[in-house]
Amino acid sequence: MSMLKGANTPVPAQRVRIELGWRAGPGIPDIDASALLLASGKVRSDADFVFYNQPSHPSGAVRHEGKATAGGDALDRIAVDLQRVEPEIERVVLAASADGGSFGRVPGLFIRVLDSASGAELARYDSQDATVETAFVLGELYRRQGAWKFRAVGQGYSSGLEGLAMDFGITVDQPQSPAAAAPMAAPAPAPPVATAASAAPPPPPAPGAPAAPAAPVRLTKVTLTKDAPSVSLTKQGGTAGAMRVNLSWQMRKQFRGWGAKLGRAVAMHSDLDLDLCALYELTDGRKGVVQALGNAFGALHRPPYIHLDGDDRTGGTSGENLTVNLDHKDKLRRVLIFVTIYEGARSFADLDAHVTLQPQHGAPIDFSLGECTVPSPVCALALITNTGSDLVVQREARFLVPDRGVSPQRTVDYAYGWGMNWTPGRK
Repeated sequence: MSMLKGANTPVPAQRVRIELGWRAGPGIPDIDASALLLASGKVRSDADFVFYNQPSHPSGAVRHEGKATAGGDALDRIAVDLQRVEPEIERVVLAASADGGSFGRVPGLFIRVLDSASGAELARYDSQDATVETAFVLGELYRRQGAWKFRAVGQGYSSGLEGLAMDFGITVDQPQSPAAAAPMAAPAPAPPVATAASAAPPPPPAPGAPAAPAAPVRLTKVTLTKDAPSVSLTKQGGTAGAMRVNLSWQMRKQFRGWGAKLGRAVAMHSDLDLDLCALYELTDGRKGVVQALGNAFGALHRPPYIHLDGDDRTGGTSGENLTVNLDHKDKLRRVLIFVTIYEGARSFADLDAHVTLQPQHGAPIDFSLGECTVPSPVCALALITNTGSDLVVQREARFLVPDRGVSPQRTVDYAYGWGMNWTPGRK
């Protein structure tokens, strides 16, 4: 039975699944669920905001599980382990945002709380009074005298998920205006690529009129991890302009890699040379590689729309840099960023490496590679995929071990099914 707005009920389960549901169909906005963990009414940091671009809370207590369908309803799901919610967190606010229109155009909107173990429904609230809102707080889990309860809220925002997030203390990266946006750098000469919420709400849209897309929510930084490995550039608003990819590295203070485990010394020299590279596949079927080897530095304003700045041997603040021209994203099917050890070491085992992707109109996306425990001279870093409706960055951080006589580039090709022909090359 559905609860009334403002009503509350006990939540006896320790692990629950929150399902936000609606009846999907042509012309109906897509809905995204999110959760905010509050202490004294505000988040403690941006990490307390769990949503599609930050799907896991550091504590492991709240996790965005993604979308599904059931019984004709579209669902977006959030898992909450109430036992793992930190003591200072008083409330977990359960919100929704509409992409491509307002909630007045979303039929059958509801939120329900399920016991994760048994699947039993513990609480349900059906929203029936939405109009021009583009974000909603549908419910909240809160502590009361040592126990958890659920309250049906039903509070709408006409300022979208961005306005809702800022209201609870999230620092949101403000988009640049076109006049203020930094111009894309001119292409460097390069050899040919080798073949290898307080304002009055706006009036509702006229019937049949296309709805403006929802404003993207961009945190000040997105950190990818093994548990939360991907981010949507589309929902970050970062699908135009130049995206710079940077690889920086330093030697570990104490060697703990595969060579030490085998009782053998591994050569590490001060002239360590790592090469940042990219395999690309265009929508017209063309494939190739951008790398320093063979002077295949690419091009920014013509295919492959990827350019390698140069060849760094220090790994310092500049490191290796590669730029992807997202103004031509519709011509890119997928791009795999990877790194090889050209000379100075046999493996990544004694290196700390860090990757940052900086879209021109979005928050920086960063991640570390973690510790390498295999004799790997090549690592797949990140896969950028154009699905047609979304541009997704996926953290790979995958250390690969070539077979005898197989080059690092060919090893990456085999692992990701690029299907290219390779010939020897040199710098």
